[in-house]
Amino acid sequence: MRKISLSGILLFVFIVTNYQISNACTNFLVTKGASVNGSTMITYAADSHTLYGELYFQPAQDHPAGAMRDIYEWDTGKYLGQIPQPAHTYSVIGNMNEHQLAIGETTFGGRSELGSQTGAIMDYGSLIYVTLQRAKTARQAIEVMTSLANEYGYYSSGESFSIADPEEVWILEMIGKGEGEKGAVWVAVKVPDGYISGHANQARITTFPLNDKDNCIYSDDVISFAREKGWYNGTNKDFSFSDVYAPVDFGAARFCDARVWAGFNKVAEGMEQYADYAKGMVEHGENNFATNRLPLWIKPEKKLTVQDVMGMMRDHFEGTELDMTQDIGAGPHQLPYRWRGLTWEVDSTEYCNERAISTQQTGFSFVAQCRNWLPDPIGGILWFGVDDAYSTCYVPMYCGITEIPECFAVGNGDMLTYSETSAFWAFNRVSNFAYLRYSEMIQDVQKVQKELEDKFVTYVPAIDKAAENLFNTEGKEQALKFLTEYSVNEANNMTSRWKELEQYLLVKYMDGNIKREKDGKFERTETGLAPMPLFPGYPEWWYKAIVNSTGDHFKVIGGAGH
Repeated sequence: MRKISLSGILLFVFIVTNYQISNACTNFLVTKGASVNGSTMITYAADSHTLYGELYFQPAQDHPAGAMRDIYEWDTGKYLGQIPQPAHTYSVIGNMNEHQLAIGETTFGGRSELGSQTGAIMDYGSLIYVTLQRAKTARQAIEVMTSLANEYGYYSSGESFSIADPEEVWILEMIGKGEGEKGAVWVAVKVPDGYISGHANQARITTFPLNDKDNCIYSDDVISFAREKGWYNGTNKDFSFSDVYAPVDFGAARFCDARVWAGFNKVAEGMEQYADYAKGMVEHGENNFATNRLPLWIKPEKKLTVQDVMGMMRDHFEGTELDMTQDIGAGPHQLPYRWRGLTWEVDSTEYCNERAISTQQTGFSFVAQCRNWLPDPIGGILWFGVDDAYSTCYVPMYCGITEIPECFAVGNGDMLTYSETSAFWAFNRVSNFAYLRYSEMIQDVQKVQKELEDKFVTYVPAIDKAAENLFNTEGKEQALKFLTEYSVNEANNMTSRWKELEQYLLVKYMDGNIKREKDGKFERTETGLAPMPLFPGYPEWWYKAIVNSTGDHFKVIGGAGH
């Protein structure tokens, strides 16, 4: 029997138990000059109705000559083939490696005829995780990803990748060549310092500089391939990657780019000019290219903290025309979620639900923070959370840690197996209960969320300093041991605190009533019993809606009896 390494076993478990990643995700990208402390950041929400939230770990490993790596399709777990292993692969925590390289993604699909490629074995998920094991910088990552796709074929449809290291932040957009040709066409652009960007399942790169290799790299045939297919006949300088390979329609604007618009709207003025586009009203000009779409990047009104960026991931279009808490679908308790599908029909007319950044079906999300003033294993933090980004809690997982907390461990429960020690199940118990009386319960959830995240953010500088001192005096191994213990303890303690929150919510909101509180404790009568609870009922507009719908059905005639 062939001997299988520990990392190989972990990889196999990880793939076969987490093979259904949805193509409905959201990323934001923040450059050094756009952050308060000079860190770069990218975000990622892995949204799927079948994805179980876990934190994946691949330890660093040396490989003998001739060693091969199995490639499985990220979405299905299907075995695709093998590629050679390098002599050494880096440690990877989730979507960040030990050198502070972080990669996220959203799938835009694009032209359907480019969505399959016989013999290809590198799907988008494999590109991410193989690259994290092989590259140290964003530019190296782009080289690795595009080289792998060209050498072994690109198995997926159109994809946008967010790639960050402590110095630079890039967007790479890639789409396969379809049947008959191996590889992909692609463009990668560096986000200008001081700016932020985002993508959410719609290709975002339009025109791009053709002679600026410091800020833009692209495949040699990205334009000529489109000409050969008859999709473009204009000048090279006017070529738009997105408009040619993934044209914008109502759904691309309303369900996808609207999320980018919402995130931008939280940190910048002037986004109202793009409100019509966010609602799906796409205007077209020459070459049928969209003319009113969002800019690829914007400058925020102020430099952003890591908590500001977390806040960008927590949005249901509040305060805009698309506010999901304000229409009748939100019900009497302003629930900002609509149970799927995304579109529905009444009298043969199609309507839609909004698709917000925060959504109930998130498996995990993160804010990856890269900091160039610290040694790599200390400088990188993956602020990681499971379930709905709006109600999750982001806990710091340092990129150099060598152990995963039990609450996030692969195999600690799954989508069909409940685990008492799993963070995913703890957070889902709270969020799903809160959906019943959202407008009141979410306030209690946010209090605990803020309490914990404020603590984490406050403690990080002290943890950084202690770890750096150990790194410089006792060596890397002791520093990583310290960071591992800290990250593991904080994650497991957070999960315990969330279970306490669930118990508190159950006591407080049982049976549709609200228990009375005073000075942070539930009130009791003089004899120690629970006093009569509050009966909040429903808002007046909801009662009026009932009357408008039912007429006199509920009308009390001749006075109410007992």
